[in-house]
Amino acid sequence: MKPITTITNTTIPIMKENIDTDQLIPKQFLKNILKTGYGKDLFYDWRYLPGGKANPDFELNKPERKGASILITGDNFGCGSSREHAVWALKDFGIEVVIAGSYSDIFYMNSTKNGLLAIALPADERKILAEISANEKITVNLPDQVVQCRDKSFHFEIDPLWKHKFVNGLDDIAITFGYEKQIEDYEAHMPSFN
Repeated sequence: MKPITTITNTTIPIMKENIDTDQLIPKQFLKNILKTGYGKDLFYDWRYLPGGKANPDFELNKPERKGASILITGDNFGCGSSREHAVWALKDFGIEVVIAGSYSDIFYMNSTKNGLLAIALPADERKILAEISANEKITVNLPDQVVQCRDKSFHFEIDPLWKHKFVNGLDDIAITFGYEKQIEDYEAHMPSFN
């Protein structure tokens, strides 16, 4: 995973509650096990009109939101099925941070394992972030656990283990390799079953 310390970028506000994984990436697009290629279908049913034409009223399609990597949204984000593809679609589109009121447990865990920083903030703070202009940037400072917008700083909580993994760019495999010496020592003392 790529380390995450400080991210400064523009935002995409989609202030809906209970956005489920089928809205993030509909089931008809779950055709491969690669983590790439899903970004074009993110929010497909909201993003495209019948016939496949882009919906000009949807936030992801607005030219002024192009290149934004911080999604501001409602409560219970990522509910529904456990599809990891939802996180893959967000990442493939270019989303690095989601700021919601809360998350489904499975979506949150999928985020931590795939390098998508999922932050929970209360509604009044998210309202401020959702109302800034499309060209205004905010900063997410993971080491200090704050989201900075204009002259305001919003503190967020994160499990110290997940913070360590994000800041150091570690996935579960990289963490396991950190114990390589101990694993080799253990295996050297295992009886042979030949």
